[in-house]
Amino acid sequence: MKRLVLVLFAAAAALFGQETIVQLDPAQTNVQFTLSDILHTVHGGFKLKRGFVRYDFATGKASGEIVIDAQSGQSGSEARDKRMHRNILESDRYPEIVFLPDRVEGVLSKASLHGNFRIHGQDHEMTMLVQAVPNAGNMNVEAQFVIPYVQWGMKNPSTLFLRVGDKVNIDVHSVAHLQTTPDPPSSGR
Repeated sequence: MKRLVLVLFAAAAALFGQETIVQLDPAQTNVQFTLSDILHTVHGGFKLKRGFVRYDFATGKASGEIVIDAQSGQSGSEARDKRMHRNILESDRYPEIVFLPDRVEGVLSKASLHGNFRIHGQDHEMTMLVQAVPNAGNMNVEAQFVIPYVQWGMKNPSTLFLRVGDKVNIDVHSVAHLQTTPDPPSSGR
């Protein structure tokens, strides 16, 4: 029943041209990465600093920011993490990874969110697939995207004996709070 109410709430907001804000909860957000190599797959994660997306499905416009703490990245290997921070991400120099959405297509339960992805000091256009499911008055938000880090100018950590992929898969799992903005007052004309 709660799912139906939230879906209807979001649909009504879209129909009436209201903006909806999805506020991500950093304490309930996991940003996970997967990097393949010949012998095994490397898994790790980052922490969300802050994030919100403001969107209007009626117009397709979106805004906001999602900020990841680049220095929080961990893969479970201290030596590998030092190399990742020092040689690939250069996280002392570029401490944040930022997504700035500009448009959205689809519906709340399954959408494509397009925007500007800033990593390693460079901006790249990106579209991520996002799914949102109501849960106890909030939304469970899932997003997936791929970062072609080598194509984007970052170093490939492969060595003579260790070969890794040139793309990193990212999965975001978050709990978000949903609200609509009030309609602007009419001018009375």
